[in-house]
Amino acid sequence: MRYTNITAPDSIIIEAEKAMSFYPALKDTPIEFKFNDMVRKNFMQAQPTYKSIFKSRKNRSYIILISKEFKVENEIFTIDQIPSDVLTGWLGHELGHVMDYRSRSTFNMIIFGLKYLYSHAHIQEVERAADDYAVRHGMGEYILKTKNFILNHTSLSEKYKKHMRKFYLSPEEILELINRYGETGEKPSQDELAPN
Repeated sequence: MRYTNITAPDSIIIEAEKAMSFYPALKDTPIEFKFNDMVRKNFMQAQPTYKSIFKSRKNRSYIILISKEFKVENEIFTIDQIPSDVLTGWLGHELGHVMDYRSRSTFNMIIFGLKYLYSHAHIQEVERAADDYAVRHGMGEYILKTKNFILNHTSLSEKYKKHMRKFYLSPEEILELINRYGETGEKPSQDELAPN
C-alpha cells in the first residue's frame, strides 16, 4: 500500500489510493474507508471519527462509510457493479468533504452537522463544495464520469436523479470548473496544506 495513513477493504484499495493521489495535503491524515450498511440516503458518507472530533484540526482522523449495497426505490446496486473510474470519482468527492472538514473548528463542525440535518440549502452548498474541491485537485474527469454514470444509468429512478441534480453540481458545471481550473486542477492554498 502506498498510503500508510489509510485503511481500506482490499476490494476498493486501488480506487482509494488513486483518489488519495489527488490530495497530497491528506498524506498524513488518518482516513479509514469502511464498508457500513447503515449509511443513510447516500452511497457514501465522510465524517470525522467520534474520538477525534474534539481534537485540533491537524490531529483529527476521518472515516468514509461506504454501503456495499445501495437501494434506490426497488433497485439494488452493489459496489461491484460500479466501474473503477466511477468509484474513484465517488471516493474523490468524499475526500473533498474531508478537505472541507479540515478547515473547520470543532464548534463549526457541530453547527455544520446540525445544519446538514435540517437545511436543504446547506446540503446543496456542502455537496457542491465537495465536488469543487475534487475538481480543483485535478479529479474533474473522474467526477464527471461519476455524475454521468448516475444521471445516465437507466435503472436509477428519476426521483434519485432529481435529488442528484438538486444538490450536486451538474456535468455542465463540472466541465466549467475543469475549464476554469485546468485538467490537473489548481494549486491548493496554504490553508489546505496545513490546517491549524
